[in-house]
Amino acid sequence: MRFSPLLLTTLLATGVLASAAQSATITVDLSRKIGPYKPTYAWFGYDEGNYTTMKDGRVLLRKLRDLSPVSVQVRVHHLFTSGDGVPELKWSSTNVYREDAGGKPIYDFKILDGIFDEFKAAGVTPMVELGFMPKDLTSGTNDYQVHYPARPTSGAVQAPPKDFGKWQELVRVFTDHLVKRYGASTVRGWYFEVWNEPDIDYWHGTPEQYWQLYDHAVAGVRAALPGALVGGPATTGPNNPKAYKFLDDFLTHVSRDKVPMDFISFHVKGLPVISGGDVKMGLAKELKDADKGFEIVARHGMNKLPIILSEADPEGCAACSMKVNPANGYRNGTLYPSYTAAAYKGLLELADRRKVNLISMLSWSFEFENKEYFEGFRSLSTNGIDKPILNFFRMAALMDGSRVGTASEAAISLDAKMADGVAGPSDIDAMATANAREAAILLWNYHDDEKGGSPAPVDISVKGLPKAAGRVKITHYRIDDTHSNAYTAWKAMGSPQNPSAQQLAELKTKEGLQLLESPTWVNAEGGEVRLHTDLPSHAVSLVQLSW
Repeated sequence: MRFSPLLLTTLLATGVLASAAQSATITVDLSRKIGPYKPTYAWFGYDEGNYTTMKDGRVLLRKLRDLSPVSVQVRVHHLFTSGDGVPELKWSSTNVYREDAGGKPIYDFKILDGIFDEFKAAGVTPMVELGFMPKDLTSGTNDYQVHYPARPTSGAVQAPPKDFGKWQELVRVFTDHLVKRYGASTVRGWYFEVWNEPDIDYWHGTPEQYWQLYDHAVAGVRAALPGALVGGPATTGPNNPKAYKFLDDFLTHVSRDKVPMDFISFHVKGLPVISGGDVKMGLAKELKDADKGFEIVARHGMNKLPIILSEADPEGCAACSMKVNPANGYRNGTLYPSYTAAAYKGLLELADRRKVNLISMLSWSFEFENKEYFEGFRSLSTNGIDKPILNFFRMAALMDGSRVGTASEAAISLDAKMADGVAGPSDIDAMATANAREAAILLWNYHDDEKGGSPAPVDISVKGLPKAAGRVKITHYRIDDTHSNAYTAWKAMGSPQNPSAQQLAELKTKEGLQLLESPTWVNAEGGEVRLHTDLPSHAVSLVQLSW
């Protein structure tokens, strides 16, 4: 059902539209191939690299390994940072490099080896971020570490090296160590990214000094491992003019000066706020960031180079809990996965539109050790209990084959979402994949407002099934208030900060993906099946069809 713009405004204002607008007919055409389904979901990262070897970190790494049919990539900050290896919010250290009284480098790989050995033991793949600056190598003269909640990026750890030759040698020795410990063929498959967000105060030098940092880093990596994959610059969202210019100028530099670059990385972020006492997400900003970045890449003729969105999130500070920013309460419940589902399709559509090679949408989220349950950090688990967002990535990992065509009468168009987000009717939409024997349909009912939207009856027509398909098995997973959601179960217990063994056991039953109903079989008639579901606001479903 569609309405004129004037009538739509009137009906929304009076609330008359609620039941009429919040319904959808979605068509899935398995015969209309869009392109391959790349595991762009299988990338994660975090500031506090030392969490890798801690109790809950080790458990979560294995959960990430188990959710995906391909190796999950993991990126962490502070691999070169000096310190005792004790993590703090937005801080970590390895103490890999120091100098003696004569300025001669001394290397200590004990803490680094612990991190990378844990990656290996967990069965995940490092995305190696080359940063930050060791204390004895920094040119900064202020305090080396600045403790959160003061601004940690104001410390000398973010300064350029006092000697770019020593920086290059550090990178060479580090890469050579990885090669000797894990094998050249293994490390040659890892992505080496130079620094993080050098367009803001993560870098206290000039853009030209970053070009030097990058060039020397590439030389160091390639000296130890010819053919290694190196790239950057991991800038912030290119919708910001300063970030746009930095990324644009960097690509000009590597092209003009013929500096090796095997992938391009930048970050895309939303901007949630508190509006009228409730959370309002900022999907439009994340999509605009991506579109501007893709536009730069395409304009430079680098469409075939892999693009790694090495942070792709609803906002920018994983370590800022909802105690610091109340809007971050979205991270506990279903608003986070429904936002991510809508962003997921939007980012893929923008890459298709710009004809660029997007391979990663890295979620900068992991876990925070020894914090309160559901404190509102941007994390995948809390004290070892999975949050609903982790189940979104489990859903994405169940999709396979080719992306295929979908159409929803209640979808908000990509251009409308970039312009205004999802502030009127909900975005009730889908994306789907198919291979020779099965298909998967990801469905969501998303609204930018925490309390926006309403439950939606959804009719699904799946066309293009093989002629030989007779009986089709339907398996339906759901994330909503009562499925795949330990947060609502925890709240129902009275939000205990010291849950009993029985309560923990009950929370564990809500950890993984839960079925909405028992699997059923339906008949395919003329290569088509019809399905129906009721989709609550901010719910996400994954419907699998097999034949």
